[in-house]
Amino acid sequence: MRERFSSTDTESFSRIRAKGAPRRGRRSERFDDHEPEVVFGFDDHGAYAVEGDEYADFDGDHENHDGEHDSYDDSYESYDDNPDGPAGGDRWSTWDQSPPTEKGPEPRPAWVVTELAAVDTELGLVKTGKEADVFLLERAVPGTDRRTLMAAKRYRDSQHRMFHRDSGYLEGRRHKESRIARAMAKRTAFGKEAIAAQWAGAEFTALCRLWSAGVAVPYPVQITGTEILMEFVGDESGTAAPRLAQLRAEEVDVEDLWEQLGRSLSLLAGDGYAHGDLSAYNILVHEGRLVIIDVPQIVDVVANPRGRAFLERDVRNVGAWFVSRGLPEQRVGELVGALEYDARLG
Repeated sequence: MRERFSSTDTESFSRIRAKGAPRRGRRSERFDDHEPEVVFGFDDHGAYAVEGDEYADFDGDHENHDGEHDSYDDSYESYDDNPDGPAGGDRWSTWDQSPPTEKGPEPRPAWVVTELAAVDTELGLVKTGKEADVFLLERAVPGTDRRTLMAAKRYRDSQHRMFHRDSGYLEGRRHKESRIARAMAKRTAFGKEAIAAQWAGAEFTALCRLWSAGVAVPYPVQITGTEILMEFVGDESGTAAPRLAQLRAEEVDVEDLWEQLGRSLSLLAGDGYAHGDLSAYNILVHEGRLVIIDVPQIVDVVANPRGRAFLERDVRNVGAWFVSRGLPEQRVGELVGALEYDARLG
């Protein structure tokens, strides 16, 4: 397997190994971490999330809401000896480690590799962020042509996480476990791990829900602890799809992308939700297909007192990119009105 992959702009794929570690037969410490038992998913008001105001970034720079950092933390470069691992690759497939409720919705796409003989090989870093890092992962069955590339999103551990979610996202939500809520409020080690597991679980549950509703999001393959495996949006060589913000008007069909966006946001609003942090930085475009990413904070627009504001902000944030590339400005306001109607906000 190649050591490096080309990517868009300044992003690159580089295999992450401990200094001096052999190429095969080692695995990340991340896969061995014990995760606390945390109840996560959707309640009557949306995805569970910890309450608190230390995430305040409601009025922050939305161009940075994808959480990118310029540097990569060395803490991710440690691998454990794994004498029981496969001869080639970094670990056996983790498919059997996820119960049915933590696997993607059926019918599954044909590209999903579910064979237990499959081997997972980490190919490099796609993106590093404040809350999670995304890696390129190959899952393949040795001796066959069964192979797929996936994005492995791993929420950061308690020592290296820098959550920035605003408490405004969390209004109208509740947590079922008071013990866990207290631990998270006190920021104990258990509480910090619970926060990571909760955000990962919220994103996986949201992806499953949105995929099933027809929203253009990556297919969620499975979740194991704080690692989400999902569809890799890019080509077979490992080149990731560019973000919408990276594209010029002459490179895309602006009208078609706006229509695609409107359809997905309409489905989302019809289900009672808004993305909550949408911008041109968390939308990917691959061969003309628009894909919305980073959805752990989706907002129940009815239960959340600021739901209407989140919905409108989503549209106007991403609408600014389209307007700057020729879309008539009134189309943005029209979409806001249509989504408020779809969400039955009156």
